Amino acid sequence: MSFPTVLQVLPALVSGGVERGTLEIAEAIVGAGGRALVASAGGPLVGRLERLGARHVTLPLKAKSPLGVWRNAASLVKLVTVEKVSIIHARSRAPAWSALLAARRTGAHFVTTYHGTYNAGYPGKRWYNSVMARGERVIAISEHIAAHLRAAHGTDPARIRIIPRGVDPRRFDPGLVPAERLAALREEWHLPEGRPVVMLPGRLTRWKGQLVLVEALAKLGGDAMAVLVGDGGSAFRAELTARAEALGVAGRLRLVGHVDDMASALLLADVVVHASTDAEAFGRTVIEAQAMGRAVVAADLGGPRETVAEGVTGWRVPPGDAAALAAALGRVLAMPDAARAAIGAAARAHVLACYSTRAMQDATLAVYRELV
Repeated sequence: MSFPTVLQVLPALVSGGVERGTLEIAEAIVGAGGRALVASAGGPLVGRLERLGARHVTLPLKAKSPLGVWRNAASLVKLVTVEKVSIIHARSRAPAWSALLAARRTGAHFVTTYHGTYNAGYPGKRWYNSVMARGERVIAISEHIAAHLRAAHGTDPARIRIIPRGVDPRRFDPGLVPAERLAALREEWHLPEGRPVVMLPGRLTRWKGQLVLVEALAKLGGDAMAVLVGDGGSAFRAELTARAEALGVAGRLRLVGHVDDMASALLLADVVVHASTDAEAFGRTVIEAQAMGRAVVAADLGGPRETVAEGVTGWRVPPGDAAALAAALGRVLAMPDAARAAIGAAARAHVLACYSTRAMQDATLAVYRELV
């Protein structure tokens, strides 16, 4: 039996984990001999998607109004019918409502990936979110999300498939990063040779915990440098800078913005920090750091509870606790280089065994095969 035609739907192809996962699954569908279609409002990743052999269809799937959802459903019905789509895979709520209607009208199978816990703070929001739990198969990106599905939506465990996010070893491999790339980043970021580097990758937003790391840096003895990798609003950036100045650590803090070459960036770090104060659905930056053989200290909630084994592949600390984070960083930086490298090596081996892109792709293709 030939592999089916699969249509993935999402708001746009700009950047982020949802978009990256869409491209990775499109690549796997093509590799399995199927046809990969993606419908979205478009964006800079369309070219990369099409180079993988997939086809993009531009539709205004960002629309959240009932009329917009209805119109998009009609467009998806036409697309599914003309292209003989067997499976519609929804990755975001507004497009998922259109996809659900289209699946019901055409008989196509409906799959969802539940990427986050989603805010349900006002009336009707939980019902709106529930579309992501209505798939014939619901892919949860972690045990944490699977538990949320059962608690928030009463989802039948028989429909849930836990498929963690993955790291591409073609990108995240310490052996593939030449020394000159590391030297160029070190110079660009003004990091003195011989100074320990503590790195927090993540969008500059309060719940990602950058302020917690700044507070911890002030409590951490020695001369370690803290590097915050990621874009964000100018107001929060200014707040971080002002707090660092008030604590006397502004000279040890670098806010370097977005970085395309994350493999090299992570390899510059002696310790990588995950400091989120809200539960991460998964936390892909943690496994990317581990894939690069870095020591990781993570907040003890959400997805990192599954990817960071205490004292084996990293360490966990109470979320939002700057003193605990500083103490953990101090212990890790005081370790002999060989001991810290051994933890990094164990973490990399665990990621390659359990959290590779290939494993995620294969598990998703298996879900499609279940349905057809």
